[in-house]
Amino acid sequence: MHHPPPPPLHPATDRALGALWGLALGDALGMPTQIMSRPAITARFGEVTGFEAGPPDNPVAAGLPAGSITDDTDQALLVGRLLADGKGHIDPEGFARALLAWEAQMKAKGSLDLLGPSTKAALDAVTRGVPVAEAGRSGTTNGAAMRVTPVGVAFPLRPFETFLDRVVESCQVTHDTTLGIAAAAAVAAAVSSAVDGATLDEAMDAAETAAAAGARRGHWAAGADIATRIRWARRTVAGVPEDEAVEVIGSLIGTSVASQESVPAAFAVLTLAGDDPWRACVLAANLGGDCDTIGALAGAVSGAVAGLSALPSRAVETLRTVNGLDMDPLAARLLELRGTPPPAGGGAA
Repeated sequence: MHHPPPPPLHPATDRALGALWGLALGDALGMPTQIMSRPAITARFGEVTGFEAGPPDNPVAAGLPAGSITDDTDQALLVGRLLADGKGHIDPEGFARALLAWEAQMKAKGSLDLLGPSTKAALDAVTRGVPVAEAGRSGTTNGAAMRVTPVGVAFPLRPFETFLDRVVESCQVTHDTTLGIAAAAAVAAAVSSAVDGATLDEAMDAAETAAAAGARRGHWAAGADIATRIRWARRTVAGVPEDEAVEVIGSLIGTSVASQESVPAAFAVLTLAGDDPWRACVLAANLGGDCDTIGALAGAVSGAVAGLSALPSRAVETLRTVNGLDMDPLAARLLELRGTPPPAGGGAA
């Protein structure tokens, strides 16, 4: 029986869904290779060209079926739901409770993929009775950036200070530092401008501007300036042959959980892959280090630029089936916050 093709999505819906599914795609492709070195990835997989199961000797990914998402997607969706439930605001106490509940659930499942270093330290502090407003004073890793994509979907870049306030709200509990906020602002701004129809270059320029502004918020933390490093990372790989560029990302830009490494690395990957989300995510999966997060960031931005329609539909189907994911309701709720709900019949189920 022949089914008619579904009606084309409203452009904003296509891009919002592209951001959310792109994030999941980069996360799942990088899942088996996270915390491995590049030589170890080459020895085990040759080159990762699609979904792989978590290798038994990967202490974080062991036992996960091919196409499984990790904490990156889980926590981004958690932020999205809190935003939608809170009519655009994230209550810090509620956020802390939700993250603790998420970790408890993961432990109950026997998962080894738990909270990252900054988030863990902050929530331990909250549990000890430290006020939520003080808990994120030392969080500088990429956890806030990895879960900020829904903020980019839910809010337009203008008025900019309001946009930045929303980003800071999503960082405050765990990453209330110049580095944590600059990193999250970069990713959120790239996604937000793309949802409004920006090209990849325009989205990456918006990321630099927002990172510079984000660095003026939160507690000062020593570390290279993220806006400057994004600009440098883009320039460093532009026009360089891919094999060579991938080496440079690993050895010079860096693939650790430090915001000032992994976030510029994601923008370097975007510079290499153009607005091809699949290519961006596969490149990230082969980097090693925190490659599921680098993939999630690159996938979210390129997915927002290119739209869901540019993601391979079989890969999206795999993500949907393996993880029981449905991004449609969340995308619709986030776009409603943005004030750009698609017109009736725009295909946003």
